[in-house]
Amino acid sequence: MLFDLDGTVANTIPLILESYAHATRTVLGRPAPAEETRNWIGRTLRDTFDARYPAVSDELLDAYRTWNEANLERLIRRYDGMAELLADLSDAGLATGIVTSKRRNPAEATLSGVGLGDSVRLLTAMEDTSRHKPAADPLLHALTLLDRRPEECVYVGDAIYDVRCAAAAGADAIAVTWGAGSPAELAAENPVAVVDTVDALRTMLLG
Repeated sequence: MLFDLDGTVANTIPLILESYAHATRTVLGRPAPAEETRNWIGRTLRDTFDARYPAVSDELLDAYRTWNEANLERLIRRYDGMAELLADLSDAGLATGIVTSKRRNPAEATLSGVGLGDSVRLLTAMEDTSRHKPAADPLLHALTLLDRRPEECVYVGDAIYDVRCAAAAGADAIAVTWGAGSPAELAAENPVAVVDTVDALRTMLLG
């Protein structure tokens, strides 16, 4: 059972949206609207900024990271029931882990910020692969470390890039609607299920 981090295990969506607004306001002179930047969530910052603003990608990265790290503790939130779900999956003997587009240090800070710093057996971060979501590489890297095959894996995420990553790897995906993606957009990617609550996810994973 592998999970995305932002918008799936930890509620960082307000933090991310405000970080994008700060970076684009600072560098471009105008904040990118939240309805646009919400669709950027799930890919690496480098891939996002290189694709949209290649001439000022480095400046945007610096502005985003500085503001994000300074405001993480103030804006990060827990998802009720997520810590208990991860613990119960582990107690049931299931290998669990996080596969994120975030760099390792901020990913670890995020997990610590929601009280999950000691709860995650495996963390696959941006530095671990040269290609990133929606490519299969991050998920396949995690499965190699866990000595599992794609057909033995379920990947849980809140963005279309998570569902596409799972499909590319040959794994099942469950999409959750409490993060970045809209239910309609997630359903259009054909995950095995779209769930609206942590309780519904628990029922799917543990019965």
